[in-house]
Amino acid sequence: MVVPYERVTAAPLDPRAIPQMVPMRDGVLLATDVYLASRVAQPGPVILIRLPYDKCGLYTGIPAIAALMNERGYHVVAQDVRGKFRSEGETVFAIHEAADGYDTIDWIVAQPWADGAVAMWGDSYYGLTQFAAASTGHPALRAIAPRVTGTRLGELPTRAEGSRTSDVEMGVHRLYSTMFFQSNDTYFWEPEWSRRPLVDAVEDWFATIGERSATFDRWMSDRAVFDVDADERFPFGHPFDAPAIPTLMTIGYWDNCAHWQWSDHAMIQQRPEWAECEYLLLEAIDHENYSFDDIPIGPHNDHSVNLDAFADLLPRYVGPALDFFDVFVRGVGSPGDVPRVRYSVAGTIGRYESPTWPPPNTVTVFWYPTTGGVLASQPPPATELSWVHDPDSPVPSPVENAFAFLAEYPDERALSDRADVVGFVTEPFGTAVALVGPIEFAAVIASSGPEMDLFVRLCDVSPDGSTHLIARGQITLFDATEAAHVVVPMGHIGYLVNAGDRLRLTLASSDSPEFVVAPGTEEHRWFATTSRRTDQTIQFGEVTTLSATVARA
Repeated sequence: MVVPYERVTAAPLDPRAIPQMVPMRDGVLLATDVYLASRVAQPGPVILIRLPYDKCGLYTGIPAIAALMNERGYHVVAQDVRGKFRSEGETVFAIHEAADGYDTIDWIVAQPWADGAVAMWGDSYYGLTQFAAASTGHPALRAIAPRVTGTRLGELPTRAEGSRTSDVEMGVHRLYSTMFFQSNDTYFWEPEWSRRPLVDAVEDWFATIGERSATFDRWMSDRAVFDVDADERFPFGHPFDAPAIPTLMTIGYWDNCAHWQWSDHAMIQQRPEWAECEYLLLEAIDHENYSFDDIPIGPHNDHSVNLDAFADLLPRYVGPALDFFDVFVRGVGSPGDVPRVRYSVAGTIGRYESPTWPPPNTVTVFWYPTTGGVLASQPPPATELSWVHDPDSPVPSPVENAFAFLAEYPDERALSDRADVVGFVTEPFGTAVALVGPIEFAAVIASSGPEMDLFVRLCDVSPDGSTHLIARGQITLFDATEAAHVVVPMGHIGYLVNAGDRLRLTLASSDSPEFVVAPGTEEHRWFATTSRRTDQTIQFGEVTTLSATVARA
């Protein structure tokens, strides 16, 4: 079968950029653009951006970002990572980024226009390259500003020793390697998600393109239920075991990758030196930087197609990092002037500041689902509720592009009309309530199958019935025929629930194609040739709770 696809090649070089081919320790040359802050190059601080998405392309807008950074007095170095677009070398996910980051910084500080101080900036994978460089402890790297990313970005779910649960595998997990780490170019294609075995759709892709993805083959080397992604990304040691440097962590409430960054935050809080260097910027955005403040997203404010909208986005997008670098790289102002936490509350205007997250003026509130479909403030009598998971008729994902959730911002009122989705609602709120902090679901669950996925969604229901996502979480339970108490982290949120609105909690066992569907058998999800319906069960009472952090009135 020939698979239709779109191929993205390297865009033309920006006329302001000075192209270089920078040598790595093994002789591989990486394509690098230098944007100097002034025509007469004076030694100054440098912002390094290392990415796999084309340093010249419209998608990332690096030339426009570099111009803004130049205006603030920073030289900019933008680099295609190894094996991508104009760079030489093997195209493989993550494993070269630490050494290549170190070698690139070494090259930068040897240039006459560099003053020896380097910062790094960027989203997603080019947030991961920042952590990789930080893991090497290079003395010239003074600060990083990772956005919507994480040290575990793209990590395949694994069943930890002694645990019965894991993350659920995103559909994009393995496909990412066939799109962005297939070869130097980028390829966009879509598999037939209902196909069995699902891996055959990828084999058709390889036959169409005439080559294989080395990363995909590495990730498929073990056909266990869930694969372990051998963590070769940090050969010098984990970033948070390296010397701490000032770190501005920008996390989006609706970012589908936020769980990895919140995991990093929790790890940092266990390391006093890193905790002292961490600053949080919590935004009402998704992975593609669409903002709750701009909903509905139309042509006038869609920065993926409108260059004016992208230009309008830049100050909000890049400005906080430049302010941060001014303090910690250039020494302008005092570190004490930088708030530890700045956060948005969706539905209100402006940013708030706090010494901690969650803010100190908060309390944890609990709700309890009941068999009557009510989300109550008191625990109900102990009882059970069941639904059927049919792998051949999964619950459809509410958005086409989970990375741009707020661009679509779907009304989810019809979701709980399905027999395989169970829903619970609160009474209308008498006053507005601000949710500011973590949200978590805990329950005792079981399945007639060997494993069970549990998808939990918390939505805001307006008086007119429109229903929109606040937070979500999902886990896989192994050995599911024996009931287990599970905790489902649902991320963190800043969100105003208006008076008259209700909260709705929904439970399901699929969300396809955003997540790979459990086949109901013991087979690997990508190699399963059969499927089986399973009965899913949840126990109600004191053991099953939804908890949220709420600002005190």
